[in-house]
Amino acid sequence: MMLAVDEPAATANSAGAGGRSSRLGGRKQSLFLQIVERFGLVIFMAAMVTFFALNGSSGSIFTSSQNLSQILGDQAIVGVIALAMLIPLTAGYFDLSPAATAGLSNVVVAALMSKHGWSPLPAMVVGAFVGALTGVVVGYLVARLKLNPFIVTFGVYVALEGATEWYTQGNIISNNIPASVGNWGLADWFGVPRPFWLLIVVAVIVWFVISQTPFGRYLAGIGSNESAARLVGIRTDRTIWLATVASGVVSGVAGCLLTARTGGADASVGPSYLFPALAALFLGATTIRPGRYNVWGTVIGVYFVAAAVSGLILAGVNSSVQEVVNGVVLIIAVAVSTFSGRWREQREERDQRRRAESVPDSSDKSELSL
Repeated sequence: MMLAVDEPAATANSAGAGGRSSRLGGRKQSLFLQIVERFGLVIFMAAMVTFFALNGSSGSIFTSSQNLSQILGDQAIVGVIALAMLIPLTAGYFDLSPAATAGLSNVVVAALMSKHGWSPLPAMVVGAFVGALTGVVVGYLVARLKLNPFIVTFGVYVALEGATEWYTQGNIISNNIPASVGNWGLADWFGVPRPFWLLIVVAVIVWFVISQTPFGRYLAGIGSNESAARLVGIRTDRTIWLATVASGVVSGVAGCLLTARTGGADASVGPSYLFPALAALFLGATTIRPGRYNVWGTVIGVYFVAAAVSGLILAGVNSSVQEVVNGVVLIIAVAVSTFSGRWREQREERDQRRRAESVPDSSDKSELSL
């Protein structure tokens, strides 16, 4: 005796199985793409480091403890400056002044010790306070007077750079600075330079404030839609002002770290960190939390650029390649961030269409019930 098979039901079951298989395959593909998007920069960085390590002309020096220690220690200053820029940028406000603020703090700290006989700790407290004052001024111009943040902070950057150059007359401040200051900046803990440990401490603090506190959520809300944030009761002007002050304090800490790392002050050094910090910020927005400026992506971006520059120089490329790498990385990072954002929007639209198509129509349900 043969059983009769309901052909429409069999077709529906087959279509359902095919749909489930298709959705499962789509989820796997989507998961793979998400992993690549989130950790692609980390994977590429590992491949790049492996290449330079195995390269005959750069390998032995690139992997030496001295070179690795120098990269970790020197770039910690860039990392702290980039994190200072990250705070107001979370609210959508560009602040280009932290690099010059760090330079000002560096000169102030060194001058207090060299010319006025201050001990290191009080001098560095003043250096951080100078950074906070700069943040107050920037906050007043941006949050209170509603001036264009990009133009205003660039003007502050230029003014501070000029002021420090004028004060030092182009000379390096290094006389009468206690040797303990430079020794601290060049020493290490557990084989890792102390400045790197300080960078990690600053990164943890900034990460906690941005992602785990109401203040950080206010910044994110303002960055998403400032008008809507104001309508729901967020005091946007005060929040932005506090963000610039916090950025100034972190910049001041970077200046103190620069003093400890170099054992003195050179007015031209601090401002030179602007473009490496910008490149790290935009590069960091392509990893860990793609499409968003984030702390750990920024730290990875700092050391990605540093490793690339170090490897190229050791491989025989002219030292001026650093500026080229900073510029190219900045362009690529902006392009990747833009295109990945568009790709995410398209993916979300496709997912919404699939979900809508997978929901049975009410008329179909009524026909089935009949």
